[in-house]
Amino acid sequence: MPKAHLHLHFTGSMRHSTLVELAKERGVHLPDALVEDWPPRLRATDERGWFRFQRLYDIARSVLQTPEDMRRLLRETAEDEAAEGSGWLEIQVDPSGYASRFGGLTPTVELVLDAARAAEEATGVGIGVVVAANRTRHPLDAKTLARLAVRYAGRGVVGFGLSNDERRGRAYDFEGAFRIARRGGLLSVPHGGELLGPASVRECLDNLEADRIGHGVRAVEDPRLLERVVERGVTLEVCPASNVSLGVAPTAARVPVRTLFEAGARIALGADDPLLFGSRLARQYELARTEHGFTDAELAELARQSIRGSSAPEGTRRRLLADVDAWLGTPAAGSAG
Repeated sequence: MPKAHLHLHFTGSMRHSTLVELAKERGVHLPDALVEDWPPRLRATDERGWFRFQRLYDIARSVLQTPEDMRRLLRETAEDEAAEGSGWLEIQVDPSGYASRFGGLTPTVELVLDAARAAEEATGVGIGVVVAANRTRHPLDAKTLARLAVRYAGRGVVGFGLSNDERRGRAYDFEGAFRIARRGGLLSVPHGGELLGPASVRECLDNLEADRIGHGVRAVEDPRLLERVVERGVTLEVCPASNVSLGVAPTAARVPVRTLFEAGARIALGADDPLLFGSRLARQYELARTEHGFTDAELAELARQSIRGSSAPEGTRRRLLADVDAWLGTPAAGSAG
């Protein structure tokens, strides 16, 4: 089924086979959780669990050591997206994690944008880049990244995000950075309402004027807040497999996809970090069908919401929306992927 993918992190989009191959070539030792016991058993509802998750992520990042590694990652990611029906991808990257390796923040962003253009040409999947600040770093660092992101608005950078552990950096501390990004024409797409509750979502709305919120599922705990999300037309990037892996929900059936949908919230299903959670985008739609009883028509509406919530050019949006209608009208539309 045609769709857009709006919640995917750069390192976390890597194929597991590529991680193992590059680690061997670069002499990077991988823990069992990233080899024999992959995908790792994770839980991030306490500080120790998040530290382990972040450690595995940092180890995975360390295998990306050359410009070609970065280009390969994006090319393979785009190939995987095309195979799952994605016509538009917005991939999130914190250039600070690579800056020391590739000559600084600006060269890193330019490398990612160049890799994205090459991946687009190779696969036909449109790609927008979201530059993300790390909420565990100082807000001044975020302002630096926001100014850098604005320099490339209209040249591949489409949004400004805020990621990492909500419990270690409040959204309102980053209001200045997001003001810079919004004035520069970028979408405001912070994470919120994952490991913290409704207050985290509220800060994203009130302080960061979010266009989309990464996760946002905890908004269901405050009906009035959920009404505000719906009224403002904010898209929630809901990642069912990720929510289960990190302990946000005990099972996929407990991720409130149906509740959000029936409340009128706009939803864009996302895979978050397939490298660590073991499943890509199509699986999230399968979970909506098997665990929440979504019909073909409802799955098609989820796909439309992902497209409408994206920064894709108008022509791309029209084409993808028409393709969703065509999929729904096909007698064999039963495959959600």
